[in-house]
Amino acid sequence: MNRRFRILSALLHHPDEALRGALPEITAALATEGFAPRHAAALARLCRRLGTGDLLDRQEAYSTLFDRGRSCSLHLFEHVHGDARNRGPAMVALVEAYQSAGYAPDTNELPDYLPLFLEFLAVAPPALARDLLGQALPILDRLHAQLAGRGTADARAYAAVVAAAMAEAGASPQAKAEPGDDDPEQIDRDWEDAPVTFGPENDPDRESARAKVAAMIKRLRATRAAAKG
Repeated sequence: MNRRFRILSALLHHPDEALRGALPEITAALATEGFAPRHAAALARLCRRLGTGDLLDRQEAYSTLFDRGRSCSLHLFEHVHGDARNRGPAMVALVEAYQSAGYAPDTNELPDYLPLFLEFLAVAPPALARDLLGQALPILDRLHAQLAGRGTADARAYAAVVAAAMAEAGASPQAKAEPGDDDPEQIDRDWEDAPVTFGPENDPDRESARAKVAAMIKRLRATRAAAKG
């Protein structure tokens, strides 16, 4: 098991009393689970932030970032498919891949929910985990840029989690927040006009985000077929 993925998954969940209760254990693990020092330090700052102040304030900050628009959504396919018809088959393929690998999450969240995806990577075979994470890198890169572009302490703290996840694939954030990225309403208006894709300037493989996620689904289906065989 890769406990780093499990830690990152936990830190991206909606803050509640259970998460607060686990923060001492998570903080201690940051120094022993192999995080790069800069990522461990940034994640420790998030732990301190989540553990102090009124829990309702922490929950409100979380909802403001992640639950009020597409730009910082924690649902991976939201950034690629939006409300398009082909999002449904992608969801089915992903949940079937979880099941074929023996992963049965006890949650009502959609299968492309990033904390759930990271939890799966924690228990997936290492080679598969690296491959799937690599396919998701363009989305994570853009999500990091959107969070960093907000300029708030909470957004920067959660951006550190995304950066640490990217580091598991040997990558670091490259995308930059564009002018106006600190205005969530404007971002969502722009995305309604033109669904988000990741062009060549942000993609070293010069493929669109849609192509990368399609490749991820293809590999998930191959994994399922191999398991059945």
